[in-house]
Amino acid sequence: MTTRSESTSANATLKYQELNQPNDKSTWTVARATSWIKYVSIGVSVLAFLVLVRALPINDGLQFAINWIEGLGPVAPLAFVGLYFLATMLMLPAWPLSVAAGMLFGLLGGTAVVVAGATSGAAGALLLTRYLARDYVERKIRHYPRFAAVDRAVGEGGWKIVALLRLSPALPFTLQNYFYGLTAIRFWPCILATAVAILPGAFMYVYFGYAGRASLEAASAGGTTPGGTGRYVLLAVGLAATVAVTVYVTRLAWNAIQHYGELAPVEETSADAASSEQAPARPWRGATVAASVAGVLVVLAACAQIQPSFIMRWFKPPAVVMAETYEGGSESATFDHSDYDAILKEHVNDSGGVDYDGLAANPDMLLAYNESLADAPFDAMGRNEKLALLINAYNSFTLQLMIEWLDKDEIEGIRDIPRSKSWDDPRWNVAGMTLTLNDIEHEEIRPNFVEPDIHWVLVCAAVGCPPLRREAYTGDRVQEQLRKQAEIVHTNGTRWFQFDPDAATLGLTQLYNWY
Repeated sequence: MTTRSESTSANATLKYQELNQPNDKSTWTVARATSWIKYVSIGVSVLAFLVLVRALPINDGLQFAINWIEGLGPVAPLAFVGLYFLATMLMLPAWPLSVAAGMLFGLLGGTAVVVAGATSGAAGALLLTRYLARDYVERKIRHYPRFAAVDRAVGEGGWKIVALLRLSPALPFTLQNYFYGLTAIRFWPCILATAVAILPGAFMYVYFGYAGRASLEAASAGGTTPGGTGRYVLLAVGLAATVAVTVYVTRLAWNAIQHYGELAPVEETSADAASSEQAPARPWRGATVAASVAGVLVVLAACAQIQPSFIMRWFKPPAVVMAETYEGGSESATFDHSDYDAILKEHVNDSGGVDYDGLAANPDMLLAYNESLADAPFDAMGRNEKLALLINAYNSFTLQLMIEWLDKDEIEGIRDIPRSKSWDDPRWNVAGMTLTLNDIEHEEIRPNFVEPDIHWVLVCAAVGCPPLRREAYTGDRVQEQLRKQAEIVHTNGTRWFQFDPDAATLGLTQLYNWY
């Protein structure tokens, strides 16, 4: 005689078996549909985002972020791998990082850092589960009855089933990472299979970012890019081919998984069945999120094209109001810049070039002047005296920096000096304040003086910097000197200012854009 509890258990097992029969096409149909929705949504999101990049000043922010990460030099890929590892361990969506990798490191470099980050994250999750958090993960995956079948499949197929599952959307990537720590799979076969199997998907997302970078560069260059329309056609064809191959490989993987029995019936206790009924799988969750993001981006892109004024106000920077910190004040206190003036007249030519070798051979006067800046009576100075002091300090400190490094035969220009030893080195003393060169410019001068012409007088010892004047700035003449310096940089050569009356075009230095 069959008891009620045995009947309930049998019914639950039957329901589970019916849901997971290999011949039942419903599971494959749902997985295929959600997979297609996610891929299409991501593609639509990228296209809509590119439209926004071209219509709004988003490209400036993106370019800044790209330049900042690229500025990390050899550390940039390692930093990105670390970020990807953290996102994987925290079970966060990683595809935005994959797209960003394509923008930052190109196709091959981007794919390499994504695979490295995802594989290291998978290794970390597996080890964490196997040695520290096994009980927690067991409770977590109990809500996913399919994992019982996967456990059986892993036992039969080993690293092969791991590779197939990495290619398939059957189970979330981040959950797989923790789940494998509960199985008997060996560490290295699992990790090596993961590294190889995630290549198609990683390359697809990286390609999205690579195409986006090309569009960003075109937008920054006024809508033109090397190769013109032909390049965009090639990018589009390559993108479509990448998506198609990824989806095709995914389908092959799914069919192979069924061969290993991933959807085969498994024995299930009444407790497991009850848990399964209480916490049903949500295969549409990822697809719904991706589709929602795509919808929002499409609406924003449409608004940017149809009514740009309406949406531009969300992206415009706040209005900048320049104000004088030292307006008025006493002009009684001054500072003697005559030694610095003599240095400039001796070692700077009419074009603003500096004789660094001659200055390095006799640096005593420059070093003495720079040391004296620490005793400047800054608080007692008037507005123009303060401004002249800070300008001279910036330029004279830069001269000292250059002769120190040139004497070591280690550099050809200031850009060869690490930022921590050049613009960001807090070693300079002005009126008792220990500052970096960037502090002098961006903390002491620009926020406190309404002087747009300041960018033509601060000389950073690089080819792209304004020429150095052959005289020191003084409080009684600083306004005149600023005006003359602005005229010099806008009339001598075409580096900062270009005007073509025939074509009616005006070209300006990027300083106007940055500031």
